Amino acid sequence: MRKRTLGATGIEVSEVALGTWGLSGDGYGPVEEKDQDAVITRALALGVTLFETADSYGGGEMEKRLGRLLPKDETVRVATKIGTDTASTPARKRFEAESLKAAAERSRERLGRDAIDVLLLHNPSTEAIKRGEATQALAELCEKGIAKTWGVSVGSADGAAEAVAVGAPVIELAFNAFHLRELSRVSADVKEKNIGILARSVLSYGLLCGSWPTTHSFESGDHRAERWDDHELRRRVMQLNALRPSVLGDFTSMRMVALRYVLAEPLVSSAVLGPRKVVQLDQLVRDAGKDGNYFPGGVRDAIDVRVRVAGVKT
Repeated sequence: MRKRTLGATGIEVSEVALGTWGLSGDGYGPVEEKDQDAVITRALALGVTLFETADSYGGGEMEKRLGRLLPKDETVRVATKIGTDTASTPARKRFEAESLKAAAERSRERLGRDAIDVLLLHNPSTEAIKRGEATQALAELCEKGIAKTWGVSVGSADGAAEAVAVGAPVIELAFNAFHLRELSRVSADVKEKNIGILARSVLSYGLLCGSWPTTHSFESGDHRAERWDDHELRRRVMQLNALRPSVLGDFTSMRMVALRYVLAEPLVSSAVLGPRKVVQLDQLVRDAGKDGNYFPGGVRDAIDVRVRVAGVKT
């Protein structure tokens, strides 16, 4: 597994990270505990050194699982997100300083680590970032040794820009061949300030694997059933034709093309992937390739052109 440095933090991470939202059972439906353990253990065996989670995943159970299965030394890094109060009904965002400090201590205890490697605000509003209370609280936690570095997991281009403005050393954002807006908005600053970028939604929740018919539907408990109505899903599946010409020669699947599109971006420190089964994880690690030559010259540019022609609002 190739390694990259997480911006100016100096923390070395695997270029493929294991994201645990889907694995927790929260996003796509239940996952058996033996499968959760198997995926995490297999990721370690394959050389994955960055594990991404949140205090809200499985109501904290995913942090506990990682704490039990992962080594406690710096051969493995954990990025966790805080700021969601799951004790309230419905769950709500809490970015007051005292709430965040208490949440960080609970996460550290569940993870069983002396210090959390990367502590992220979990999708705060742009206004919450701008106010500064939350980001200052995380910076103070780093000063006290509760965390080694901090950042913001953002849900919009404005949020990404504000995270840059307040000096976040790490930003987690959505980035894939069909979704460029957050990284595009801050790319110049990311390069100049050497901000660590964690790219999530690499496969756009499975869409970019190219395996769905236009009539595809999702089961109850799968967040995608609410994310896309039938018309929107049909439109997006049709737009996948923009990627199909790249499935050629050594590029054996659209999944491989989509993953390498993200890995070929030099601003990305790690691509956060969310397999729920060992076979899926194995496929993704193979797709990343062994030599670091993600695409021949011009392939990414050609994809960008075809995506624009297809009418994708990236």
